[in-house]
Amino acid sequence: PEWPSLSLDILPDRHLGDNRTRFPHTVTMVVGSQADKKGLNKLTVLRMSDLCRIPGSGREKTEKELDDEMLGEEWKHEDDEDDDEDSSSEEEEEEELDPVLEHYSFPHPSGGINRVRVCPHNRDIVGCWGDGGTVSLYDVGGALDVLDRSSTGANSRKKNESNSANAAMVGAPPPRKMKKEPFFVYSGHATEGYAIDWSRVTPGRLATADCRGNIHIWNAAHPVLPNDIAAQYKKKTKDPWSSSSFAVEPTYAAHGENLDHPSVEDLQWSPNEATVLASGECGGIVRIYDVRCPGKAMISNKIHKSGADVNVIAWNRLVSNLLASGGDDGAFSVWDLRNFQSPDPSKSPKPLARFHSHRTPITSLEWHPTDESMIAVSDDHGTYIYDLSIEEDDPDNHRNEEEADGGGVEGEIPPQLLFVHSGSEMTKEVHWHPQIPSCVATTSFSGFSVFIPSNL
Repeated sequence: PEWPSLSLDILPDRHLGDNRTRFPHTVTMVVGSQADKKGLNKLTVLRMSDLCRIPGSGREKTEKELDDEMLGEEWKHEDDEDDDEDSSSEEEEEEELDPVLEHYSFPHPSGGINRVRVCPHNRDIVGCWGDGGTVSLYDVGGALDVLDRSSTGANSRKKNESNSANAAMVGAPPPRKMKKEPFFVYSGHATEGYAIDWSRVTPGRLATADCRGNIHIWNAAHPVLPNDIAAQYKKKTKDPWSSSSFAVEPTYAAHGENLDHPSVEDLQWSPNEATVLASGECGGIVRIYDVRCPGKAMISNKIHKSGADVNVIAWNRLVSNLLASGGDDGAFSVWDLRNFQSPDPSKSPKPLARFHSHRTPITSLEWHPTDESMIAVSDDHGTYIYDLSIEEDDPDNHRNEEEADGGGVEGEIPPQLLFVHSGSEMTKEVHWHPQIPSCVATTSFSGFSVFIPSNL
């Protein structure tokens, strides 16, 4: 893409399988542009294939190689030479491959794209928050069909190997028609916004919020799951996605102590409750809503005494009582929602952990999809991987008041920090790939990065 992107999201692959560990990798994602002119903005589907290890980055050492380092070169297994030849040939084969980038763009004439989110129950549907104050839904299924049939990747060129992706294409229907325009455009918000999130419990349920504190709840008017759509429209030529596919209801307005700066910066649906929603807002406020009770929040807390904005929040999908928040002051915290309501309204709840090592605002948070204690964090300077299960050795037990409240010492590198990815300028969003273990994708002013931390 010609322009930088504030936001990206991962598009799951339909035919390549889960838990993919063998190189080369293929990653598909959707990004939204921030062009200098309103009419030049696009929603783009990117397919990156033949992604290999960076030459010289090395691979994880085998047990035999570790023994060799400790015992010396004269200590050798008889079959070491064959193993070394096999591993070196695999590395050479990886290094010879050039990465391939394919893309298809959809025009977004209403302005720059603030945030994009893929529907978790149907990867064909992508929601976009635009800086023109509209929320647009796109059907990218036609573009994905074309990319799925592409034969430029290494997996389709290798010989003497089974290729489940190509096998899945045999007998498949022809690619669907490309739809360049959004099938649903909603202009009911009073101004632009950034907060948008799909429910993982209720198919087709979406929440959007704007910079004036208004939260709107969307519900699909027809089936959303691909199998349900195929069953209902089996003998019909009508396209199920249209301007009547969703019903949108303004559910919450700005309220409480935050009326001067009511902007809702982020939204997260509960991973296991269909009606529970969390919001991160300006003024350091986090609220918990139940959409069965419109008009008011169930819980509301000012988590930052300084009033620093809550830029992003992330709900742990494996441990549903854990919520992470990242602030404009560079601190990010982890909260236990079972103890989130403080008995004394004048006092803020205490976090389970709080980290002050970042010098710039936190721009993105996401929990690892399979490791409940690992989280990816980004700020303007880079991307950071934390493992919160690591405990600091403190035999003298010298802790100041700030540390006793769950925080670390400002400026110190915490022991929970496992990995730092630098080199990008103004990183804005980070996501784990759900099908490639520990693979991370980021977007920044300087471009996109896809990597697997060397120590994971």
